[in-house]
Amino acid sequence: MSLLFASLLVAAAAPVQATAEPADPVAIVDEAARERGDLSAILVLGTAHLSALPEDFDRTRFDPLLDRLADWQPEAIAIENLDGPQCDYLRAYVHAYPDTAENYCPDPEPARAALGLSGPEADRELRALLGEPQADREPAQRRRLAALFLAVGEPDSALVQWLRLPAAERHAGDALTEDLAAQLDKRMTRRNESSLIAAHLAARLGHERVYPVDDHTGDIATGPIDDEDLYAREIRAAWDNPATAERHAASEEWNTRLKEGTLSVLEWYRLMNRDSEARLAMRSDFGAAAGARHPGNTGRKYLAYWETRNLRMVANLRQVIGAGRRVLAIVGSSHKPYYERYLGMTSDVELADTEAVLAGETGD
Repeated sequence: MSLLFASLLVAAAAPVQATAEPADPVAIVDEAARERGDLSAILVLGTAHLSALPEDFDRTRFDPLLDRLADWQPEAIAIENLDGPQCDYLRAYVHAYPDTAENYCPDPEPARAALGLSGPEADRELRALLGEPQADREPAQRRRLAALFLAVGEPDSALVQWLRLPAAERHAGDALTEDLAAQLDKRMTRRNESSLIAAHLAARLGHERVYPVDDHTGDIATGPIDDEDLYAREIRAAWDNPATAERHAASEEWNTRLKEGTLSVLEWYRLMNRDSEARLAMRSDFGAAAGARHPGNTGRKYLAYWETRNLRMVANLRQVIGAGRRVLAIVGSSHKPYYERYLGMTSDVELADTEAVLAGETGD
């Protein structure tokens, strides 16, 4: 046997070197999803809380923003509100969450009384009605759906149904009392991003509802706070830093220009959603808390609450995305970096470029 032939036999018998596997086992799933393609697109819109706007603020100034968001064509819209079942949970466990339901949850009892249904019974009927997709619905059914959403505890979805009715059909009836109808009329002009942006956009796009994804069950992640005054002093001390001063100064300037009319609502949102603003928020608030060394350990307690809340919010949002739904998530701008970080760890989701969408570049 020649030396060359022997070498060839040895080479043929040698094991084939396996391709190196990624260090993170879940990266295998990420790669498989990328190879399949068609990942679920999600657009995270950071927002200020619009209740701070003047009562006489011209709401038509939001129209260009709604136009840009509509151009992106979301199939569902998620909002920073608690859903009805969580509010019922918080009421049932009021000993653990003393003021949370009172502060964050609407009262569903008037609608439940009008319908003669409990929260779960209203939810069951809602699911049955919405499980029958229709290009349009009779006004009586939309009024019924509005009442059911109020009974579940999700008034912004009730508003979507109200807005989808012709103006002449926005009246009491079909279990919707005069008081409940008046509540929805008032909500139409409410200075709140979940109503003014999300519900109006959902109705415009022909959606049946919006999806609350906020979560306050993690508020107890701080552990017991025996001295509320100490907690408040220490967190204020952490926030007393140059980044906070810079952030507040920029916000004041924007708000002044917005009220004067020299800054458009669309441009205001473009400023809020810049990467530089996200970094400033992290330095001034959560980074400052994480690095604090106060005797009461307040910074770490605060961070435990904040990270738990955002993880659960993103889990709720991932549920809305499901198996391929294109979702717009509207959330307070301080949540946006956490949303994008945690969503970036999921395998079947890709983030849209918010700045590009707001600039009119609607591609993914």
